[in-house]
Amino acid sequence: MNVLVVGGAGYVGGGIVDKLKSKHNVTVYDSLIYEESYRKDVKFVNGDIRDTDKLLPLLDKSDAVIWLAALVGDGACAINPELTFEINSESVKFLVENFKKRIVFLSTCSVYGAQDGLLDESSSVNPLSEYASSKVQAEEYLEGTNSIIFRLGTLFGISDEFSRIRLDLVVNILVTKALTEGKLTVFGGDQWRPLLHVTDVANAIDHTIEMETTGVFNLHYQNYKIIDIGNLIIEKIPTATIETTPMKFQDARNYQVSSDKLLKETGFKSTIELAKGIEEVYNLISNNRIKNVNHIRYSNQNFLEKYGVT
Repeated sequence: MNVLVVGGAGYVGGGIVDKLKSKHNVTVYDSLIYEESYRKDVKFVNGDIRDTDKLLPLLDKSDAVIWLAALVGDGACAINPELTFEINSESVKFLVENFKKRIVFLSTCSVYGAQDGLLDESSSVNPLSEYASSKVQAEEYLEGTNSIIFRLGTLFGISDEFSRIRLDLVVNILVTKALTEGKLTVFGGDQWRPLLHVTDVANAIDHTIEMETTGVFNLHYQNYKIIDIGNLIIEKIPTATIETTPMKFQDARNYQVSSDKLLKETGFKSTIELAKGIEEVYNLISNNRIKNVNHIRYSNQNFLEKYGVT
């Protein structure tokens, strides 16, 4: 099958390409916002999703499209809300209008915002940011199409050998802070997050890309309180300490989700434990494989605040 991975050079895309390239004819289309070059042994086209003249011929040759292209994260998307909706939402409208085959789209559990109880796909959405709102709009454009939409939990862990790791995600940054500063700060701590190893995104797509199943599916491994994540990290790095503060933090999200629908309809269940992701990031940082963990390239928001997107 000819598979086009749009936005396939990033943190999530790297693992997806590695998983699929031995089974399918994979092409990656990416503008390399955060990367200087592309080093995988698959066909690569450097392009912006807004360059429809370049993108359309690739769509015409594809049997399936995995659409990862987006500005990601609440802070990153708040920098330029108009651009956020152009890239995250309107590009999906273009895709729907010009591609009628299999679509795999990555949304986010952030669409639920702050809600009590265990949330499933029938629960109401309550987006609290431009990022979440743009994903809700994209989901609406995809209604009635041959698409499977994954609402991802908060990612953690390492994707692949080459792709930039994100150190602006809660597990990854807390491990980094514990190692480099000897302390991790938890704001509040009672907030819930559904966590998901980045490799399980690739596993889910590999499992479902050739299925006829369509619709919206939550995708996560397990729900954790932020304070419990911190405690697990301290078990791995006992020389570090946890500092909790009641100071109100800008991220108001608080929710737990169920991924039972995905298991029931497709047979897929995420299996990679939080401890494995903590170990991966621990090894990455302690072995000095990142020269400067504070470099802005490891934070979507910090990078875009300095360089923007043209």
